[in-house]
Amino acid sequence: MINPERIAHPEHPVLPIIKERYSPYVMNGQAVESEKLLSCLEAARWAASSFNEQPWRYILATRDDTEAWNKAMNCLVEANQDWAKNAGVLLLACTKKTFSYNGKPNRVHEHDLGMAGCSLTLQAQAIGLHVHMMGGINHASIRATYQVPDDFEPLTAIAIGYADKPENGDPELAKRDTGTRERKALCEFVFGHSWGHSAKQVL
Repeated sequence: MINPERIAHPEHPVLPIIKERYSPYVMNGQAVESEKLLSCLEAARWAASSFNEQPWRYILATRDDTEAWNKAMNCLVEANQDWAKNAGVLLLACTKKTFSYNGKPNRVHEHDLGMAGCSLTLQAQAIGLHVHMMGGINHASIRATYQVPDDFEPLTAIAIGYADKPENGDPELAKRDTGTRERKALCEFVFGHSWGHSAKQVL
């Protein structure tokens, strides 16, 4: 469902899917179809990564599996449980900290997990789903609950589902889904000859 009120208005042309993407707090509790979920995971699979390490790992729970759902949900901080309970899928995202081919530290493993997450997110948006990523997780709980090896780091969680109309959700959450969408101007983060000085191309 594309919410016209949430479509971004960029200053320069971008793909429609980028304008349509947003992270809803109000979801309708509908289950995510298996074929759509697999499409999202396949998109993550084909993300770029350093030395093709593919350091991302996902712990998957769907709302139709009550035991798995509750287990994963309990690994979120309480504030995120309040809204993520209405998603259809929950992923706990972990990342491998070293390269498999030589055992040395992979300093970009978190970046590459983000690349996979971005691919997953855009694929989801393209097929009518919405994704909301969150950093509010209980790292120790994930590690202990799922016996995550020391070489892997629990980092984020991803809720996948169908957005609902904000007015159908908690009023406080609805406010987040109806606020003005804003971003920093290009000149605030694209630098030229020295740090903090905007590149001429974005002025």
